[in-house]
Amino acid sequence: RFLFMKNKVRMICDCLAPPVKVIQDKRLAQPLSLCGSTLRAPHGCHAQYMANMNSIASLVMSVMVNENDDETGNEQQQKKEGRKLWGLVVCHHTTPRFVPFPLRYACEFLIQVFGIQLNKEIELAAQMREKHILRTQTVLCDMLQRDAPVGIIRQTPNVMDLVKCDGAALYYRNQFWLLGTTPTDAQIRDIAEWLLEYHSS
Repeated sequence: RFLFMKNKVRMICDCLAPPVKVIQDKRLAQPLSLCGSTLRAPHGCHAQYMANMNSIASLVMSVMVNENDDETGNEQQQKKEGRKLWGLVVCHHTTPRFVPFPLRYACEFLIQVFGIQLNKEIELAAQMREKHILRTQTVLCDMLQRDAPVGIIRQTPNVMDLVKCDGAALYYRNQFWLLGTTPTDAQIRDIAEWLLEYHSS
């Protein structure tokens, strides 16, 4: 993942070509890093993976989006958070193939445009989710005022529309109200007793 973020366009002309050693100055304190180089040979397991697909050459382009896409935030916050890898566009060829730099640069530009559009769609979806949650909160608060606290379980929308979950349970005045997948009544009672004993203030 780090390599795809550092080198957004990765070309392998021939995965079967023998690697060539890079001889570095012995006075260098650390080995030379080729993670950002297009001349870096593919890792052995990756070359085997390509061979299993009958693929000799490949061109991989990284699709990047804002780091905090799943949460709403302003533009400055997003710039501060940085970028993350959303996905890859992978092109394969069954024979050795070299993609000239101008064509690779054009592909990278198209992927960047796609990433910008994708980011807008993700941000729009996050905003829609937030608006839905706020509307649900308003309805649930109104229910609690009229039918507290069992209204958030018995009526629609309910607490499961507000929180992503597989189930919800309400234990109130020695009665149980269950929604979806929940523990048994006895288990819920044990959980309630444990909470009262260790976490009540």
